[in-house]
Amino acid sequence: MECVLLRHGIAVERDEWKGTDADRPLTDRGAKRVAQAAAGLQRLGIEPTHLFSSPLTRAQETAAIIHASFQMKSAIRVLDDLMPDAVPEDALSALRDLPVESCVVLVGHEPHLGMLASLLLSGKPSSSFPFKKAGACLIEVSVPVKSSKGALRWWMGPSPLRMLGKKRAKLEV
Repeated sequence: MECVLLRHGIAVERDEWKGTDADRPLTDRGAKRVAQAAAGLQRLGIEPTHLFSSPLTRAQETAAIIHASFQMKSAIRVLDDLMPDAVPEDALSALRDLPVESCVVLVGHEPHLGMLASLLLSGKPSSSFPFKKAGACLIEVSVPVKSSKGALRWWMGPSPLRMLGKKRAKLEV
């Protein structure tokens, strides 16, 4: 199973937002950069079959951009297990129900995504694997899904991922 971990895009700053933190949306710049990152994921050959998102607005908006970019038929599944303060081990349960040939994109937050990546790769949650906004990694996970059984295929910050997306756009013109 392929598991793409993707951090949400740039959101409105906390001190500029009048609502709750859960409702903070992406900025226009953040949405544009997520779309470019999605094009980069396409260039890398990602073909998602499932898309899971944290319930926070900025993550759901990021997931909606990914969903539209890939013209996915399956619905976005919202998981509390992708919240910033969720226990990383709990997110594994959602992966256990998926077929072995799945490619799942999980849209979430720091520090949770970094801890989930660490859990999949080393067996222990650690803050040693931080994600930048709209950054992603691909971890190949053996089935049945267990901690420490993942293999890192690539890890990309947002800039290289967006550059791949821009190159794709130029190739299509």
